[in-house]
Amino acid sequence: AQVALLDRNSEAGRESKAALDEEFEAQRTVFIQCDVTDQEQLKGAFKKVIEHFGRLDIVVNNAGVNNEKDWESTIQINLTSVIRGTYLGLEYMRKGNGGDGGVIINISSLAGLMPAAFQPVYCATKHGVIGFTRSIAVTANMENYGVRLNTICPGFVNTPILQSIDKEENMGQYYSYKDEIKNMMQFYGVMDPSVIAEGLITIIEDDTLNGEVMKITASQGIHFQQYSQTPLTSSKR
Repeated sequence: AQVALLDRNSEAGRESKAALDEEFEAQRTVFIQCDVTDQEQLKGAFKKVIEHFGRLDIVVNNAGVNNEKDWESTIQINLTSVIRGTYLGLEYMRKGNGGDGGVIINISSLAGLMPAAFQPVYCATKHGVIGFTRSIAVTANMENYGVRLNTICPGFVNTPILQSIDKEENMGQYYSYKDEIKNMMQFYGVMDPSVIAEGLITIIEDDTLNGEVMKITASQGIHFQQYSQTPLTSSKR
């Protein structure tokens, strides 16, 4: 495998690459500093990946924030950039455009499947990721893109985004409810990121899962959201 890492935080990106370099050959990874909300930067990053590795097979749109105060930015990062990243991935990978096919995985949240008290904009963006990905997956199937699209919806995961709950500059008018959110975290449990990585590999390797929504929780592990059969789909669930 060869991996390109994108992050607007150059220090975090370099640290991630260094960690991978210790275990794998350095030339198998590349870090590209990129603000996913900047259309030209994101386009340029995809171009650099193709130039560096010669092809593109898997795209994971994983950038996300929790900021109810600057909610416009939350929409730009959590939803708009995911849509743009998906379309860029399709541009390079779909067979009708000269690509070899591939997989696109968009990271949503359990908050995309249910209400999230005190995080309404975050919740809305994660609902949007699911609706967009399920819809474009049907299109990809009908149009024979050769690209599978899926969504992963984790519960609480031990990543820096959890720290935003303690910050007024992130929570805004909902800052006084931070303890209620922490109580939910304690009730549902907080998972290690490796559990999410396991689900990611499952989706990458299983070519029967186009359009499926994977849920990952501390209590039930990896499982799938159940939907009624919809028109023009070939869901296996």
